[in-house]
Amino acid sequence: MEKLTFKLEQFEGPLDLLLHLISKHKLNLYDIQIDLLLEQYLAQMEQIPFADLEQASDFLEMASRLVYMKSAMLLPKYEDEGEDLKRELTGQLLEYQACKEVAAMLSQRWCGDRLFCRPPTVLEPDMTYRHIHEPADILGAYLSVLGKVKRKQPPPKEAFSGIVKRRIVSVQSRIMAILDRLYRYKKVSYQSLFAQAEDRSEMVATFLAVLEMVKSKRIVVDAEGQVAFGENREPLEEIPQITEEVSV
Repeated sequence: MEKLTFKLEQFEGPLDLLLHLISKHKLNLYDIQIDLLLEQYLAQMEQIPFADLEQASDFLEMASRLVYMKSAMLLPKYEDEGEDLKRELTGQLLEYQACKEVAAMLSQRWCGDRLFCRPPTVLEPDMTYRHIHEPADILGAYLSVLGKVKRKQPPPKEAFSGIVKRRIVSVQSRIMAILDRLYRYKKVSYQSLFAQAEDRSEMVATFLAVLEMVKSKRIVVDAEGQVAFGENREPLEEIPQITEEVSV
């Protein structure tokens, strides 16, 4: 059988009921009239369904306390004990009242999982620069910006003088030189073609000349690095003109 959940009207416990009775009958919380409070408490207890005494035990225990306090205060021998019990009850009621007030305040602030915020405020931008810097820092910043501006400018003409003034060597001239050596020596080493090159431009032009003649089968280069005439050997004066030039 399912147990009955005991709850006396809107009261959560005996202290809640006592506070209600004190407020209803305008009793002084700091000097409680125990006999009047007990009478009202017992009258309210008559409305409790005693089908489940376990749930009503707290209310019954408070009733017994009030009865004992009233009895002790009526007997001169136990009057001091009765006053101590009344002060103890007053302290419990004050603490419980404070907890109820805090709980009521917090319940008003509780919004579950909802979130409230005010709309964004439009702020006027303040363009006033208020930082103060040392003169040395300002000078360093100026020189840094000046250096960046100079780096973005094109380099002076003098920077290209070494490139523009380099010697231009034509591939045709190197073909003529290689063929001239072959007509005189019949066979030369591949490395000897570059031995007397004066600069990089002449070396590149010589290499292109060798490729051009190997492609047209006018010369051959064997596995040992020897260069000789190929099957398309032609007279020196009939060599086609090549106008390609090299400058490196």
